[in-house]
Amino acid sequence: MAYQLSLLDKSPVAEGETPAQALARTLLLAQKAEEWGFHRFWLAEHHNTQALASPSPEVLIAWILAHTRHLRVGSGGVMLQHYSPYKVAENFNLLASLAPGRVDLGVGKAPGGLPLSTRALQHGINAEAKGDFSSQLRTLEGWLNANASDSQTEDQLLATPVPARPAQRFLLGASEGSAQLAAELNWQFVFAAHLNGNRQELEQTLATYRRLSGGQSALVAVQVIVAESAADADLLAADLQHYRVHVENGQSVTVGTIAQAEAFIRQANATNYRIEPREAAVIKGTAEQVHNELEALHQQYGIEEFVIDTPVSSGAARVKSLELLASHRLVAA
Repeated sequence: MAYQLSLLDKSPVAEGETPAQALARTLLLAQKAEEWGFHRFWLAEHHNTQALASPSPEVLIAWILAHTRHLRVGSGGVMLQHYSPYKVAENFNLLASLAPGRVDLGVGKAPGGLPLSTRALQHGINAEAKGDFSSQLRTLEGWLNANASDSQTEDQLLATPVPARPAQRFLLGASEGSAQLAAELNWQFVFAAHLNGNRQELEQTLATYRRLSGGQSALVAVQVIVAESAADADLLAADLQHYRVHVENGQSVTVGTIAQAEAFIRQANATNYRIEPREAAVIKGTAEQVHNELEALHQQYGIEEFVIDTPVSSGAARVKSLELLASHRLVAA
């Protein structure tokens, strides 16, 4: 097992829970992840939903860094379209100064919510001045590139504090275009196979990134459900489904329910649209079965690190799933 395991957490609020309870479990899971030997712990960004309690990964990152010792903690990811690249650079330079060598900055292109929250987040933003996603990422890269030894004059703008060990930079995406952009800026790339399970696109995108980045291996995010038996894992995965919504302006988004797809269409005032059901690409079974599949992906595509997303509504079942995954790896090692 030459691959590393990392975790993506969305702070899901289970039925009958409060957001405070969900966030407490996120912290507990981070501490367990450190104990179990996971490499990174990333927080997602989702807006205007009572089902998930993590709209601001930067805040959670600071909390988890303060309650762990060596685990790398980061965003999976910051939805850059909503924010000033300068402010994002300030946030992660501050985090990297608080916990040198432990902070990851993952940036995504998706909105992290439906049009209502997107409009609220972008209220007052001059879209023309802000530019497209590629321009925003290049601007962010510029703010992050200052050196800790650089001297500053009163008329020079830096994203301070400038850390001695900056946050590692990751671009999250599911296309060859995203892989090309990551390679061009010398960012690490994460292929979102938990949202796009097409093996042909995975192979092509990973090959493109490896070729353009001088041989670097991309990380791959995958949905994983582990249980004591394959039948139990099947039950936990029974309701998983994705829907890809395409609207007339070329915008598209992946959501988890048909109700979310219909809400996106209403909020976007779309009249010409298409809803495309997509089977959730989930690796499920016993710990041994799941590790066998991860090992096969590792061997076939040269994947050296998997970011694990466990889409289970029950908090206890989700923690148990990850414990089984980690325990089997430790026994095998």
